[in-house]
Amino acid sequence: MEFFRIHKDIPFMRHALKFNIISLVTFILAVFFLLTKGLHLSVEFTGGTLIETHYEQAADLEKIRGALGKSGFSDYSVQNFGSSQDVMIRLPLKGDQNTNQLGETVMKALEAEAPGASLRRVEFVGPQVGKELAENGAMALLLVIIGIVIYLAFRFEWRFSVSAIIANLHDVIIILGFFAAFQWEFSLSVLAAVLAVLGYSVNESVVVFDRVRETFKKVRGLSTPQVLDHAITSTISRTIITHGCTQLMVLSMLIFGGETLHYFAMALTIGICFGIYSSVLVASPLVMWLGVSREQFIPKVKKQDEGVTEDGACV
Repeated sequence: MEFFRIHKDIPFMRHALKFNIISLVTFILAVFFLLTKGLHLSVEFTGGTLIETHYEQAADLEKIRGALGKSGFSDYSVQNFGSSQDVMIRLPLKGDQNTNQLGETVMKALEAEAPGASLRRVEFVGPQVGKELAENGAMALLLVIIGIVIYLAFRFEWRFSVSAIIANLHDVIIILGFFAAFQWEFSLSVLAAVLAVLGYSVNESVVVFDRVRETFKKVRGLSTPQVLDHAITSTISRTIITHGCTQLMVLSMLIFGGETLHYFAMALTIGICFGIYSSVLVASPLVMWLGVSREQFIPKVKKQDEGVTEDGACV
């Protein structure tokens, strides 16, 4: 489906060097913030206290957050757990705190500002559990990257595979760099968003590269930059429709989803924007610079050598 068709190819490759310089600067900044500031890990990764409460009616999460803030708590997480009446409160690990006493303090704070809560359970999550979650999360990210690498290696010629892999890793590092630079909380939901962006970004690269391969096979007389410009221009309507609809959904989560979905939607928003940019304006120039050409997609016809049989007949 196309809402519009551009008949004249847009010369994206004419500005390929500029796009990649911008991308390189952004990537270096992301790495710098990751190395100097690091990620602000959530309670799931660092350990802490989990407090589950229940309300007879739908809980007002903003009032609960306000009550915790007035009582001096910081870096807490409040979200519904199972239903709108059940609330899970996560508090970070701080020294040798008494779990039972902490639960009583939280309930007193809620009674003053958000009354009606009943305590269901108080559970301490040690740093060892958080460390295991962090290791498992990193392993999940690594396995997804390896899976994408294997898929691209089988799907495309190596120049395309290398370009798509670099573009995908570029997106992941930049998302992590944003979270490090602004010290946004990095939780399991954000990790899930990063994994989703990996698959989302590689899909866009595959669409563009498929059109590049198709154009090389069907159209003669075009240079490599012209083929890439044609492939990007011919898929731009699909790109705008697909990513525009996806971004509208993600923005609705970012604006109306509340604090629970805020950083999840933020990671997706950054990932979608940079995913489009990298798939079109980073991966395609890399393919061009790696030396892709039409001859690599045209099967070579083997010529049979002429021979002479014993009776003198030519074969």
